[in-house]
Amino acid sequence: MYFTTYQSPLGEIAITASNQGITALAFQAGNAAITPDPNWLKDESKFVEIKTQLDEYFSGNRRTFDLALDPKGTPFQKNVWRALCTIEMGKTVSYGDLAKAINNPKAVRAVGTANGANPIALIVPCHRVIGSNGKLNGYAGGLGLKSKLLMHEGAHFKV
Repeated sequence: MYFTTYQSPLGEIAITASNQGITALAFQAGNAAITPDPNWLKDESKFVEIKTQLDEYFSGNRRTFDLALDPKGTPFQKNVWRALCTIEMGKTVSYGDLAKAINNPKAVRAVGTANGANPIALIVPCHRVIGSNGKLNGYAGGLGLKSKLLMHEGAHFKV
């Protein structure tokens, strides 16, 4: 397992990776901060591409990420996370919309739980999921960060 940090305009981000791809990305000021394991390796060559793409995202020159991902989760969670990756920058969906997108419209709560368990923030854009009333709810990085990300992306939501 590999580990690095990235200084974004919105605060420090921790990133972990396996040889297969990115396993986790977390804003360190949020509730899902990553604590480095002493056995993890610090090999910056594993993170050149993600740091380049994050630079491009934060400068407004990237709308989608193209990275190998290796999140750990159940098949249901991975299905939800794949659906999250289809939400275009500048758009938002509700938990109900996301449940419909995975052909399981009654699984709204389970979708919300899977969304909250997403280990790869930002790249797997769980911040683009809002309440059916258009208001922000739940984000491991905090609602302030969620609103900043959505504003950066040009998304509309209610305060």
